[in-house]
Amino acid sequence: MNEPARVSLSEAAAVSSESLQKAEEYIEAEEGAANRPRGGLAVFLTLGAVAMSAFHLYSAYSIVPTQTMRGVHVAFVLALTFLLFPVARRFRHRIMWWDWLAAAIAIAVAAYAIRGGDDFTDRNTLPLPWDVAFGIALIVLVLEAMRRTSGWVMPVITAAFLAYALAGPWLPAPWTHKGYDVGRLVGVMYMTLEGIFGVAIDVSSSLIILFTIFGAFLQYSNAGKFFIDFSFAAMGGRPTGAGRTVVLSSFLLGGPSGSGVATTVTLASVAYPMLSKVGYERNAAGGLLAAGGLGAIISPPVLGAAAFLIAEFLKISYMDVLLMAVIPTVLFYLALFLMVEIDARKYAMGNITFEKVQTAWALARRYWFHFLSLVSIIAFMVWGFSPVMSVFWATAVSLATSLLRRDTSLIPYDLFTAPGKLGRKLLDMPLTRAMAGGSTGMLNVGATCAGAGIIVGVVTLTGLGLKFSSIVIAYAAGSLLLTAIFTALVVWIVGLAVPVTASYIICAVIAAPALTKLGVPDFAAHMFIFYYAVLSEVSPPTALSPFAAAAITGGDPYKTTLHCWKYTLPAFLLPFMFVLDPDGRALLLMGSAKAAAGADWLLVAKVTLTAAAAIAALAAAFQGWALLRTSAFERVLLVAAGLALVYPSGLANGTGFVLLLLVLVMQLARRAAHSAKPRIS
Repeated sequence: MNEPARVSLSEAAAVSSESLQKAEEYIEAEEGAANRPRGGLAVFLTLGAVAMSAFHLYSAYSIVPTQTMRGVHVAFVLALTFLLFPVARRFRHRIMWWDWLAAAIAIAVAAYAIRGGDDFTDRNTLPLPWDVAFGIALIVLVLEAMRRTSGWVMPVITAAFLAYALAGPWLPAPWTHKGYDVGRLVGVMYMTLEGIFGVAIDVSSSLIILFTIFGAFLQYSNAGKFFIDFSFAAMGGRPTGAGRTVVLSSFLLGGPSGSGVATTVTLASVAYPMLSKVGYERNAAGGLLAAGGLGAIISPPVLGAAAFLIAEFLKISYMDVLLMAVIPTVLFYLALFLMVEIDARKYAMGNITFEKVQTAWALARRYWFHFLSLVSIIAFMVWGFSPVMSVFWATAVSLATSLLRRDTSLIPYDLFTAPGKLGRKLLDMPLTRAMAGGSTGMLNVGATCAGAGIIVGVVTLTGLGLKFSSIVIAYAAGSLLLTAIFTALVVWIVGLAVPVTASYIICAVIAAPALTKLGVPDFAAHMFIFYYAVLSEVSPPTALSPFAAAAITGGDPYKTTLHCWKYTLPAFLLPFMFVLDPDGRALLLMGSAKAAAGADWLLVAKVTLTAAAAIAALAAAFQGWALLRTSAFERVLLVAAGLALVYPSGLANGTGFVLLLLVLVMQLARRAAHSAKPRIS
């Protein structure tokens, strides 16, 4: 009998610094290559970031006028972006005179708009020369901020939308529109709450930054370390222990963070040696780690930044978005669990135990309050608090509970023991770093939201969304299935070039109308687009999570991406269920009228079980393994079964169950025949 593989925590963390440096480069590809100044300059920037977090925590509890709130938020985002992100890599870790100038102009532009008050917004159709000058400056600053934090793609796309607005009369049909001059364009983008200061910045300033602050509080109170240790302790001892550890810890880490690539890197740096020791080859291990990180973007209570935008676009509560995400999230992790169960048999993995790790019960008894931080947001929402107040009080709970233990406290126990060093201690304490990290961690998202506001403004001004939806429907000949396929392809193609948040915003305004015109409810159309926008995390050339995982495992980035697709694809076929049929919308807990009222739970159960069977069939097909290795014919039957179960039709679903049962019978017969063969001693 094989001895179980033993992995110590020090061994699990034995990832080379070179691999971590490569992974850091992929994070920088998403979040930009930030400066790391020293001395007084570092103190100044830290205090600026803390001030940004303090302002937004204050605005969550108090009342700040909308125009002031969004203006101050954009000023903070742009100013800190120009001071923290260099114009080019060769200027990294230095702040040049042009960075200071850009930051000053950003503050001046916001101050001019705020001081203008109602008179400023009222003259948006006939702006003054100074209005136009400041508006052009803001648009240029937003484009440059996006370039510094996320690369060239998003600024180029945004500039193309601006060009579309200006060049309307000269465009070929059906893209023609009357066109708008610079003054009118600036009036919408700068002087109203429809452009740069629109919905995306509203969500960024009121929710996204508060959730990043909350995530930073959890990080600096060592909640992430506890979640990984707890997963190790809870899942060790079985052949599937390594894979299950990755799946559980990715959910616990990803839920509060909402960042796919950050979750992937954090987990991979600890878990890859364990996966390697039990039999995962490099690319398969990287694919599983990236798939787990991807779950961070679709997992309550935070999801990704795009989830907050769904609530704002649909004018529903964030709690409704969380409810819509519950069953799809469970099914996503079901797919991952099935995949790791198959991996254990496919690769003939052995048992694994973890040395020098406390039991799960002992860890939970000492650090139980970290679980409280996870559920507190939901608890406050159920209690009747708004999402903004819920995350505010959840952050307060996280701060208070961190004080229960010396090794988790955000305020050091020895803070006042050396009065002469109090200033330095205040700057270095975890609470200060969490406040600063909460602001700097969302600068790339804030810049993207400002740029997305330009795109939304152009789409609204020119009617591009209706034009695009008419074209898609015409190509699909009015078929809902073809329209859904075309929409998924459009979202996927856009996601190849831009991050999840930007991909969702662009497609929500240009592609969602195509689905709603054919009778799909708004909530189902937006969730469909959201889930396919998430695919940008695992789609080259911006497959940041798999590429970061490959940097740590030493695997091939593109092979790792393909493995990640294999692990995640079963769950990502499910959005078709809640677009193509009213019953399928029960997966979002907002399906039929009865399901929406909470009466028809039998429908919810039936659709969920059908979806789970579809996931199981597709997981076995993509892995080439069910009860044992599948033949080519069995894989074809499994793919057909999975697709039939996804398609919302009684006949199709019945056929899918029959095909799945047929494969299981064939496999059982083969296993019985193999067991009956006489063994030669």
